Amino acid sequence: MIPVEEAAARLLALARLLPAESVPLSQAAGRWMAEPALARRDQPPFDTSAMDGYAVQGDPKPGDSFTVIGEAGAGHRYAGSLAAGQAVRIFTGAPVPAGATRVVIQEDVRRDGDRITLTSTDSGANIRLRGQDFPAGAALAPRRLRPADLALLAAMNLPRVSVARRPVVALIATGDELVMPGEDPGPDQIIASNAFALQAMARAEGAEARLMPIAPDRPEALREALSRAADADVIVTIGGASVGDHDLVGRVTQEMGLAPAFWKIAMRPGKPLMAGRLGDAILLGLPGNPVSAIVTGHLFLLPLLRALQGDPAPLPQPLTATLAADLPANGPRTHYMRARRTGQDITPFDKQDSALLTILTEANALLIRPISAPPAQAGESVPYLPL
Repeated sequence: MIPVEEAAARLLALARLLPAESVPLSQAAGRWMAEPALARRDQPPFDTSAMDGYAVQGDPKPGDSFTVIGEAGAGHRYAGSLAAGQAVRIFTGAPVPAGATRVVIQEDVRRDGDRITLTSTDSGANIRLRGQDFPAGAALAPRRLRPADLALLAAMNLPRVSVARRPVVALIATGDELVMPGEDPGPDQIIASNAFALQAMARAEGAEARLMPIAPDRPEALREALSRAADADVIVTIGGASVGDHDLVGRVTQEMGLAPAFWKIAMRPGKPLMAGRLGDAILLGLPGNPVSAIVTGHLFLLPLLRALQGDPAPLPQPLTATLAADLPANGPRTHYMRARRTGQDITPFDKQDSALLTILTEANALLIRPISAPPAQAGESVPYLPL
């Protein structure tokens, strides 16, 4: 068995950055930029009024009067130039007239016909200068695009953005004991559940994830399923990676030319984990137990998908919380305990069986117990990963 950190490094070493494609901003949310984006114009593109009020010259005082000579609105500038003693009625977002040095807010003005008199003044100029947000040529560095990033790209006058192609993930559940939800299971069968969580997790990371038909415990059936998934970037098998007589993934994939990266991890849940390159695809063999599959999906599948799309730091970063209950010493495998974090406290669930999906649905964190960790007392600071 190898440590989790070494297994993650070996897996990420298989990741080759996916090619770029240009997509419209409306389709870019959650995608990873493939290259910097350069602004095509200043923002704002001209000196802009930050308030509704009156554009004037100088540093007026209460009691000063001005003659209103025109109006400027958003999208409609005042074409003339402002002289001393003159004012232009102006609205938020409008270009500031030539000659104006400040905008007096309308609450500080009394108007009588075409004359205004200042009743008070605030301390600000209330003008957003051209390029104050960003100048033409400014770069947005590659990142996973959030909604605010899309607004920024649009303001840069960029209708499209270059992003990494979405990774394609093929999910293959294995085992004679499995049937799909809605089917009538035999007396010795269970419902296949893990693939639905893993599909949702992969899609949330920007992947295209497809569920393949369940592969029965026959070498030829698994070989056919793997061949059908050969066009995927990542093939995820669920179950069948252990050492039982019916665990065929390791044997069949080796017969198909798998270049292995690792097998068996010093972690719980999830020891029977394997990875390697199978043709042009990365193969990730996850355990069959529901909790094991989903936890290892968080720790290995999702970082792999992030790396394929260009994330320079794809691994999950542990946070710390205050342990709310005593814990015994840990054994020879890193233990990712299902836990509930409330405020600054974290409490592991009493039951940690890797088949208990209900506990996982109630957990919002994985409390990390390192290999051979000594007993931990309530009140200690412990690492965890949010779920």
